[in-house]
Amino acid sequence: MGSAFDPLAMATEEPAVVNSTPLLSNLTQEELKRIAAYKAVEFVESGMVIGLGTGSTAKHAVARISELLREGKLKDIIGIPTSTTTHEQAVSLGIPLSDLDSHPVVDLSIDGADEVDPALNLVKGRGGSLLREKMIEGASKKFVVIVDESKLVKYVGGSGLAVPVEVVPFCCDFTRGKLEELFREAGCKAKLRMKIGSNGGDAAPAVTDNGNYVVDLYLERDMGDLEAASKAILRFPGVVEHGMFLGMATTLIVAGKFGVTVRDRFG
Repeated sequence: MGSAFDPLAMATEEPAVVNSTPLLSNLTQEELKRIAAYKAVEFVESGMVIGLGTGSTAKHAVARISELLREGKLKDIIGIPTSTTTHEQAVSLGIPLSDLDSHPVVDLSIDGADEVDPALNLVKGRGGSLLREKMIEGASKKFVVIVDESKLVKYVGGSGLAVPVEVVPFCCDFTRGKLEELFREAGCKAKLRMKIGSNGGDAAPAVTDNGNYVVDLYLERDMGDLEAASKAILRFPGVVEHGMFLGMATTLIVAGKFGVTVRDRFG
């Protein structure tokens, strides 16, 4: 993945490249994440309702928004966090918060992604927050995705890492087996996500903020039609939501060792 993939290539319709900034130094992955996050915050304007993403990249955006609020460069921002972790970070930084019940339309969401394919389809949720992320980002007028170049893949699941599916705990192994069977032709292995106890005790199923479990799909090959795959997954009664975010990203910001590129889906 990554090195042979042209981040400006599109599978079908190429989004416009609206900005590209050269970087002159050799940067760490964490520094690239911060640069992408800061670039995304340039889209934030005073008075906006902002979806606050979850994860190692999004945390930099949340911190930057707080910094600009303290400096008086942003005012009257309302944040809607996509996880309890982000909620705690935003509270600690003094960002005013609300929820979708009070603000059903979100002006802008900023979040990272675990994978981005050439058509700007995403894999999200390896941190376990996919349901809340999809609810908030799906309610957003604009969804800015921030990644470093290691997250670019040729197809969804192409990193060989997990495509998460949130499932109810009841008969979760039954649901896991159904999901594995569904994508058998793609060489799928479905595994219930486990978490080691805090004191190094026995592993137990990882639990999401919503009290559900996560089944991780590991694919050897392209699963094909993503819309068809999405519908097939959601037809299983034990499935709550999956981590494929199809057609949702409006803007992608990619930070790489040779520059920062901003791509707009709609040109």
